[in-house]
Amino acid sequence: MSNKGKTITYKEAFRRLQEIQGLIESNRLDVDELSGILKEASSLLKICKDQLFTVSEETKKILESIE
Repeated sequence: MSNKGKTITYKEAFRRLQEIQGLIESNRLDVDELSGILKEASSLLKICKDQLFTVSEETKKILESIE
């Protein structure tokens, strides 16, 4: 995940997580790669979680404003 200075979108993070899942399921990673890939996956999951939380909060505010 070398997006230095670039904000990664939810879509990009999710796509990369799917790639990582495929790599893990294919058993093509050796032990040395696995640790790094899991750290990357953890960071991507946090990005997705944070973005989903933000959208959820914004949606609540919008819905409350129209009641």
